[in-house]
Amino acid sequence: MANEDANDVPEIYESVPPTWLPKTSTTADVGYLGFYPPHPYQEEELLSDTTARNGIAIKPAVLAETYTAQMPVIKALNEDNYPPELEDFMNQVFQRRIENLPKIPPSTFKIPSRVTLNDAKRNAWFADLANPDVPLYKLGKSIPHGARGHDLLDLLQSNNVAIPRAVWFLRVFGSNETAGLRNKPNYNPTQYSVDWATIVTGYLKKQLADIALPSHPRAGLNIKQTFKGVLSDADTRERWIQRFSYSLDLLRTFYSEGMVDHCTFLSWLVQQMVSCNLAQAGFIARLTDDYLDGLVGRRALTRPLIDCCLSKLTEISSSSSKEHLVYLQERLNNLLRRIFLASPHAFVSPRMWTMHRELLRNIFVENILDNIPNPTSTAPHIEQSILNIKQTMAGNFGDIESRNEALLFRNLPYRGEGRLRSAVYDVHLLNSISASTDVEKVVFFDAYAEGGSDTFAQKLDGLLSWCVTPLQYGDHRPYAAITLLRLWREKAEERASRRDFTSPNEILQDQLFDWLDSSDLAAEEDNLIFVSLLFGELVEKELFSYPKYIQRLIARGEPGLLFSEDPGSRHRYFLRSIPLHSSTPALINQRKVILYGVRAREIPEDRTEKEIRKELRAVFPELFGGEQQTKIMSSSDLRSSLPVLQNALRYEKFRTIRQWLLPSLRKHLCRNAADSADQSNGTAQIYCVAVEVLESIKFYRSILDISLGLLGHTSTNALLIPILETLRRHVDIWACMNVVSTITHALHSTHQSWKSRGVQSRALLSLLTELDGGRHLDDASRQQITSDISHYAQALCPTDDHSEAVPPVLPEILLLAQDPNDDAASMLANALWYKYRASNNWAWTVWDNAIASLRQVPLMMSTQSDRRICALRYAKFLQHVDEHLAGGLDNHALRWFLGSGLNEIAALTAEAWDVVTVVFLYLTVNGALTTTTLLHGVVYPGWRYGSTVPSNQQYHAVGVFVNAANTLCESLLLKEDGNHDGIPPSDLLDLQRIRTRRQDVYREPHFSLLVNNLPTLVSLETNSYVDPESCLAARALRQAISRCSEFRLCAYRNLPAVRSAFEKPLESEAIARAMHEPLLSALRQILSDADPDTSSPRTSTQNETHVNASFLSTWNLAASTITIQFELKQMGEGLVHESTRQKSDADLNKYTEELFHHNMTADEVDFLADMARGIGTAVAGKFLNNGLRRIAEILDECASSDSPALTSMVRRAGEYLRLLSSIVKPFRDEPSTLPSLEATVQDALILAMAAKFEILETLLHGVLNGNSGSTVESLTGITIFLSRLLQFNLGFAGVWTPKTLELIDHLLNMVFRLALLHGGGITTDPVALPLFLDTAFYIFDELPVDSKPPNSDLFQRCPKVELSDLPATTPPPYGDMARSLLKFSSDDRFVSGLVYASFDASGEIQYGQPVRNQPWEWIENLGEPANAGVNEQQRDKNEVENVNVQHIVRNNASLSLELFNTRLTGEHITHGNDKITGPLRMFEDNLTTESVFERGWRESRQDFGGDRFPTRREDEEEDMGSQVQGRRSDKRTTAYHASPAGSTHSRSSAAGSNSASSRRQSPGITKYGIPPNGIVQAHCLSSQF
Repeated sequence: MANEDANDVPEIYESVPPTWLPKTSTTADVGYLGFYPPHPYQEEELLSDTTARNGIAIKPAVLAETYTAQMPVIKALNEDNYPPELEDFMNQVFQRRIENLPKIPPSTFKIPSRVTLNDAKRNAWFADLANPDVPLYKLGKSIPHGARGHDLLDLLQSNNVAIPRAVWFLRVFGSNETAGLRNKPNYNPTQYSVDWATIVTGYLKKQLADIALPSHPRAGLNIKQTFKGVLSDADTRERWIQRFSYSLDLLRTFYSEGMVDHCTFLSWLVQQMVSCNLAQAGFIARLTDDYLDGLVGRRALTRPLIDCCLSKLTEISSSSSKEHLVYLQERLNNLLRRIFLASPHAFVSPRMWTMHRELLRNIFVENILDNIPNPTSTAPHIEQSILNIKQTMAGNFGDIESRNEALLFRNLPYRGEGRLRSAVYDVHLLNSISASTDVEKVVFFDAYAEGGSDTFAQKLDGLLSWCVTPLQYGDHRPYAAITLLRLWREKAEERASRRDFTSPNEILQDQLFDWLDSSDLAAEEDNLIFVSLLFGELVEKELFSYPKYIQRLIARGEPGLLFSEDPGSRHRYFLRSIPLHSSTPALINQRKVILYGVRAREIPEDRTEKEIRKELRAVFPELFGGEQQTKIMSSSDLRSSLPVLQNALRYEKFRTIRQWLLPSLRKHLCRNAADSADQSNGTAQIYCVAVEVLESIKFYRSILDISLGLLGHTSTNALLIPILETLRRHVDIWACMNVVSTITHALHSTHQSWKSRGVQSRALLSLLTELDGGRHLDDASRQQITSDISHYAQALCPTDDHSEAVPPVLPEILLLAQDPNDDAASMLANALWYKYRASNNWAWTVWDNAIASLRQVPLMMSTQSDRRICALRYAKFLQHVDEHLAGGLDNHALRWFLGSGLNEIAALTAEAWDVVTVVFLYLTVNGALTTTTLLHGVVYPGWRYGSTVPSNQQYHAVGVFVNAANTLCESLLLKEDGNHDGIPPSDLLDLQRIRTRRQDVYREPHFSLLVNNLPTLVSLETNSYVDPESCLAARALRQAISRCSEFRLCAYRNLPAVRSAFEKPLESEAIARAMHEPLLSALRQILSDADPDTSSPRTSTQNETHVNASFLSTWNLAASTITIQFELKQMGEGLVHESTRQKSDADLNKYTEELFHHNMTADEVDFLADMARGIGTAVAGKFLNNGLRRIAEILDECASSDSPALTSMVRRAGEYLRLLSSIVKPFRDEPSTLPSLEATVQDALILAMAAKFEILETLLHGVLNGNSGSTVESLTGITIFLSRLLQFNLGFAGVWTPKTLELIDHLLNMVFRLALLHGGGITTDPVALPLFLDTAFYIFDELPVDSKPPNSDLFQRCPKVELSDLPATTPPPYGDMARSLLKFSSDDRFVSGLVYASFDASGEIQYGQPVRNQPWEWIENLGEPANAGVNEQQRDKNEVENVNVQHIVRNNASLSLELFNTRLTGEHITHGNDKITGPLRMFEDNLTTESVFERGWRESRQDFGGDRFPTRREDEEEDMGSQVQGRRSDKRTTAYHASPAGSTHSRSSAAGSNSASSRRQSPGITKYGIPPNGIVQAHCLSSQF
């Protein structure tokens, strides 16, 4: 055995790789992967001394650390021609490989057919369909035929078929339904989606119909009702919810897959939201919220949705059960907010804005985030998000608000203070200057201090024109202008000296010369006297230089200055009439030469001055040594005695008066001022005549000079009182001269002088206190005056406890009538004062007894002369009583008139009134009674008595009182001539005193009382029970008062008071309509020079005059506003009453037609808009229709297409449009009150606008093509106006006439095309583009749409513009706005951006029609069923191991691969097979390595779950027995089972399955993540359609 063992040499061991280790190459013997067995001849097996000592060290075959072949290879590739040759070689390789690849086989897909089954089989089939364990490929050979529509959906719901499987079945069902139609020429693959949408929406609607609300009980029907809702019972509610939820689940898939037409479904959803009740609204609102993305961005859907949401919210707020609808309310609010954020322009709707403005503000601004917790308790990023949302919505709301308000013409652009408005304001400011005005505080030029500006020139022109125009009243005007100019010059001089500017004197000289040279008012001959007065004052105050004026005229060679030249220059008359206050002989000679030539010796002025002196010597004989003549009784007599002086030029008057008369007059008056009382009467008479003469020629500065000069020399009341009366009478002028302070100090000096002599004058103290007004005197002087007045009052009314009480009857007063003693009146007054002076009412009792005694005088005396002598005696008595009263008799008399005295004077006879009138006038002349007291206590009550008498008998009882009141009023307010019978006023002094008392009537508050009683006087003169003569007298009295210059001046100062006085009776229901026209006529006469004949209606000429006057004159524009407003109101009221409707309609038509045929400026339009405020709907309708008719005429009259002609058209029509928008603006808040349009007006306007839109569109295209001479800017402005006109037109009832309906689609398309032209087509205008789009929105929203089912298409009126026609350069926000108005276009995600394509002969791609979605033909791919008897394990093993084997691609889907031009490329996808990708990554170098991004993508998507790459241990287990093979077989079987809902078309269907089978692995993926073919060999290299 041992030998045998020794002889047995063991075999050399040879390493053998394991059976499971694969070879490195299948074609070459290069060993196994990772297997390196040892062999005997290896270097490490050889033993040597070196290896024994040092160990083995094998040299590397390649010096990898220090050597690389990269650089030599790169160098060779760059230097030689390798790349082109290599490219050609590779191209040949690829070409041969493509030629050898197999072709894509034809499609083998077939639609499952329909078979007719009996009930049992059909039920079994649907049971299998509902069973998730039954693969669909088993059911996909055929489907049962039978149920349709709602029954089919009920069948699916009752079997609870999974949604993906139900969708597959319904798709196959629909494909069979459309199979017979596909070969027809007009086949529409989406038509069945429309039909199916109708079925599905009908199915939903039928379910929603089960949710009903109980009907309201009807009055009068005693019928008991029982109501049981489907949701009220638990069982029915559960069944209904399950059915409805299943329907919604189906709907979601239908919608996402395109199986229901989106337009049809969304339109139904909106319409259902409109028509549902509040119970259904909760479900529909939730459904709307799910599909809101499809609604937003389509105006035809969002607008009715917004309207119905707002209507539902309004209904909820008024519902009795709103506490149960909180969820629905919040849902609707959120819907609106989501729409608002995504598509804010959908809220541009004037009608919606008018109805729900405040509700929208509450939703979007005020309560925007009510359902979000307090931001302070949230995270910072949430708080910032909330803030961003608030800001976004607030900004959007502001934008929408401004756009809606613009469409409603509520906030028209402010054009600033126009020249006319500014001028009217200036006139009002100037007219407000009165005695109580501090002129230094009047701001007229302050804001326009730079004299060279145009604004200053305009204001100066207005100021000078106000001074000379006959349409304004008051002699104070020139002096106010002088003072204002002087104050401006002082400030301007100070400013110019500080800033080194041009002197204001030069600027003012130039401006004044320009006004003389250009003003039409200055050139009128009738205004020459005012111009000469004005410029005389300017020359005197050195505001205008007469020498420079002459020099400028000479320098420019002014023709016509000489009187021998024709035609004459306007400056000839200015030079001749302007007075020279300080002249030199050289200036006088220069003036003489310019006007009359060098050779003239005697000039007309010299002759005129001689005549004037002659006349003045006759009037003032005392001044020149003559004898005193008789008293002058009236100012008219005085003026008639001075004809030359009255007609002379102011230059001639000035030289005669100032240089000749005044020195003598001043000397004479001052010399005789200190005479006795009797002699003072003569001096006072001369003074009064002098004042009257100077007043007649408007020499008020001379009046002031002699009055102040005489004031310091007078020592008697006889002269003091006339001076004080003169100063009081012209206090307005003194205030404008700014000399009130001077007068006040002069009066104070006179008071001190008189006080030093122990004399006090109540009249002096009264005027001094009035003029001071707490402004001029120092505090000490003012306190001293107050003390003097107090002491004077205490002396007249001392406190005496032992004084007797005044008895009601004083017989001694009656006895005065029989006492002829001249001192009897004063003695009686003294006695009564001494006896009863401590009593407070003694004066009232004396007055009462005096009137009672006067009532007895006619019974005691038979002749009129005796009665008047007795009346004067009583008047003197009452005057003495007045002197014994500190406050005068006036207040006691007024209290008596307003109390018991009214009945007493109303009962006076005519004879008694003759006596009483004498007393009243005497007391008024002497200052004991004021004119206002007599008007308030006697005249106004008399008018009221006469206006309210209901019968002739009652008028006879008060007729005497009425006539006496009118007579007294005429004497107080109008009388200018003295009486020759001794009745006051009897001379010029009395007349001047009466005029002084008259001034109080024209100051507040007395003027308002006078104006308030003028309507009463109108009622009196129109009262049929009043005597005709009394009516005529009353009318004449009213007309005379209205024509009085003082009354007119005060009326223009107090226009609100005038308006209020006539507004009350005109708006009072107690006044008959017959009174309206007389009242309006009286108002017109007050405010203008209207025809005094109030009984005749206005003719057309008068009407036109009113319209023109209100615009052509700045001076009476404010006053005309009042008149026109009342006239319009009365016309509107006349339209309401049947009796006056025809006449009012005709008058109003004539008025508005004439108005709109007048070319109006912008300022006139603004003023007329103010005039039209407060008119009624009927009047506004007349304005609207006649205005739009006129605008249509203007559009038609412009036949030219030239830009200037169109611009002129826009200017004219634009002003009318602005006027109309202002007129109807007050009616916008209440749409029901808006006036409606007449059909003829609407047809004319719509035709005119359509024609002009066409012309402008043609012109804009011409500009685009370079064929037009117009500019884009000019045409855009014209187009904007037409768009605004169209917007205005759409806001009224009556707009939708048949003609409008015929043209509106055309208009909508034109406006939309214009928007595209301005949105990038020709220009990008950020102003015009949104305006045109808003106009298109407005048209689209207001279009009447037929809501009947056959015509319920919400998109039927959309512009006929394709989406591809929109300019690519349109800014994104405006592009979204434009797209929202187009017809519905579904954004199908499956075919978006795909078109059919083909190759032409040259191989170029030709693109065809877009691909249309075919949801009913593109059926889910169910995969291929597994074939029995095939060794699947072996087939998979071969596929995995032989990864390079080519396989045939299966073309078995409903979408054929031929549509994609699919071909095999021979490329392999190696991702997922670690056996291939692992070694590739192992041998990577820097030329073939994957990038960082590729590696990150790969490693971040490694699947480490059940389908991860196999490990080495798993590979070993595959060869270790049947158990492992069985496990792999199980896994493979599971993997190869087809998904019951797997689809190459619908991912959502597969992902949405709830069954276990739907979650199985796709049949197209193996365990190793490799497709069953081993390698995906079909790549779509060309995917164009």
